[in-house]
Amino acid sequence: MISVQEAFSILEQNLPALHKVEYSLSQARKHILAESLLSPINMPPFRQSAMDGYALCLHDDLVYEIVGEIKAGDSHLVDLIPGQAVKIFTGAAIPDSAQAVIQIELVAANGTQLLLDELVEPETNVRPIGEQILAGDLALEKGTLLNSAAIGFLAGLGFTHVTVYKKPNIGIVVTGNELTKPGTPLEHGKVYESNGIMLQSALIDAYYDAVTLYEVNDDFENTKNILQDAITNNDMILVSGGISVGDYDFVARALKELHVQILFHKVNQKPGKPLFAGKLHNKMIFALPGNPAACLTCFYVYVLPTLAIMSGAEANYKQAVLFSLAHDYEVKNTRCQFLKASISNGEAQILSHQNSSMLNSFSVSNGLIYVPHGHYELKKGDAVEVYLL
Repeated sequence: MISVQEAFSILEQNLPALHKVEYSLSQARKHILAESLLSPINMPPFRQSAMDGYALCLHDDLVYEIVGEIKAGDSHLVDLIPGQAVKIFTGAAIPDSAQAVIQIELVAANGTQLLLDELVEPETNVRPIGEQILAGDLALEKGTLLNSAAIGFLAGLGFTHVTVYKKPNIGIVVTGNELTKPGTPLEHGKVYESNGIMLQSALIDAYYDAVTLYEVNDDFENTKNILQDAITNNDMILVSGGISVGDYDFVARALKELHVQILFHKVNQKPGKPLFAGKLHNKMIFALPGNPAACLTCFYVYVLPTLAIMSGAEANYKQAVLFSLAHDYEVKNTRCQFLKASISNGEAQILSHQNSSMLNSFSVSNGLIYVPHGHYELKKGDAVEVYLL
């Protein structure tokens, strides 16, 4: 068996090449920019009113003559002389002959006469040309994750398409004769299949939508054929179950016959010891333990960071952050552990039901505490490494 840190290092050294694709802005959300973008325009492209009010051609009096109105989007030009004003609305273009905007709540209008309480300083409530960004300046840097605000920012600059790193297509292969679909009667010796929908949901939560689910019974030829199909049509393959050493665990043998390069098989951790990672050309294959909590633990610790890197993010498997332990805890294990935990108010509380088959505590956890192997005591207040979920 290898250590968790060795597994991270092996994965970092075997990551596939990235692929670029041009997407529309709506398609590009939650993708990573593959090239830096320069602004094609000034933003705002004209002197813009920051308020509903009156644009003033300033003079040394508190009385102005109202000579018109400018709405947002109006393109006509108004030429003011000192002492004149136009009613103006937020976002509208300020005439070049106006030096300031006074908000509507601070004035009194009587017909064509506008009365101020005090003199107004130049540039009041004026958004200058290029206040947000100038034409030719860096808008967004290569490697930026495009969230909703970034999409809106780019749309406001006139972009319609961007080049991003393509996210992997993912195949989930669920194995096991003991599995029954939820909604059907549960026969003796059977269990309801949950790993497929669990992994699919976790991927969708992380904005990976190109997911295909495959099912296979415990038969070698069938397992091999389904795996071949999944590898052919996807960039990453997640296998649930069948990777251990039982008489009916055919995944490892099938992957070997398909010439999948073994990166590692078995990690000195609990849960998730049987974890397999492999590579075929530019495809990554993870065979995850069949026990649901072990399966999901390996997904968060190994698979999700790999997917992020394959999608253009910087390599980073060691994402644990430090929190204070909320209570004493005795460690007594020959393998390192990932313990389901509740993180609240800067403290980490280890939950009950840590067995690799149990999802009930996982369903209310928001972190995994990493505990090195050994026999020792952790005390309340000790710093522990936490992988946030």
